[in-house]
Amino acid sequence: MAKAKHVSETPATQWLRKANIVFTEHNYDYIDHGGAQEAARQLKFPPAQVAKTLIMEDENTKPLIIVMHGDREVSTKNLARQIGVKKVTPCKPEVAQRHSGYMVGGTSPFGTRKTMPIFIEQSLLEFPTILINGGKRGYLLELPPTTLVTALGATPVDAGLDAHA
Repeated sequence: MAKAKHVSETPATQWLRKANIVFTEHNYDYIDHGGAQEAARQLKFPPAQVAKTLIMEDENTKPLIIVMHGDREVSTKNLARQIGVKKVTPCKPEVAQRHSGYMVGGTSPFGTRKTMPIFIEQSLLEFPTILINGGKRGYLLELPPTTLVTALGATPVDAGLDAHA
């Protein structure tokens, strides 16, 4: 099980505990618009190992989740092509919150309000562990990235772009 001393209970941690998935908790000082880069800096992890969870939608406004390296952007064109839809666009924050049940900046792929297809940048699977949001701002969970594939059925994709490109 997870560490005996835990700092938070969120729908994400409840889901993981119910599924008997082991994780380690990490807290950091949330900064508006700091994102995964700021979390990586504070927790002393490479930004590529800190994943961001983004809620997007296709041309029919069907929501989906993409988990991406903290230091990369999502190529919505590449993602759309790989998942067989015409177009993918980021959801507005209030729409993302309605779909996931989480505030933007605290979105986790675990324990979402709605069941959505989940995609993970395939190169994230090369890390032994990643840090991913635990369901609230300033709270990350460390676990093997393969957990997203085995427990959530996430589909690996190649849709990352250098953030500074």
